Amino acid sequence: MKVAIGCDHQAEVIDMKNALIEVLKEKGVEFKDFGVFSTDPVDYPDIAKTVTLEVQNGNFDRGILVCGTGIGMAICANKFDGIRAAVCHDIYSTQRSILSNNCNMAAFGALVTGKNTAQELLKIWLDLEFVAGRSSRKVEKISELEKL
Repeated sequence: MKVAIGCDHQAEVIDMKNALIEVLKEKGVEFKDFGVFSTDPVDYPDIAKTVTLEVQNGNFDRGILVCGTGIGMAICANKFDGIRAAVCHDIYSTQRSILSNNCNMAAFGALVTGKNTAQELLKIWLDLEFVAGRSSRKVEKISELEKL
C-alpha cells in the first residue's frame, strides 16, 4: 500500500501529521509527505487538492489529511471523482469508513483528537480492506452521485 499524507500549517496539525507518519514507518507503509513543513500560512484546500489528486490519479492507494477538525479537508477531498473521505475520530467510524464506505482518504483533526488516539485509529484504518458484500450496492450509488 502506498499512502499520500498532507496537512495545514498549524503547529498542532504538523505535530499530528508527524505522529501519523511514525505509524506509517512502524508498519512499513510506503508514503510521501506532501507537507506542510512549517507554520507559514497555507490554505488547507490547497494541500487537500494536492494529496487528493495523487490518490485520484492512482499514484497512491490511500491518502491522509490533517487539519484542525478534519472536516474541511474531508469536504475538499470529497469534491473529487472516485474519492471517498471520512473524518476518523473514533474506532467505530474509522472501521466503517473502510468496511461500509470503501474510503480511500482519512481526515484527522489535530485540535479535537489526541495524537495517541489518532495513531491507534490510523493503525485500524490501514489494516482494514473493503470486502464486497451488502455495502457494495451503496458504494456504487455513492459513485453514481459523482456523475450528477
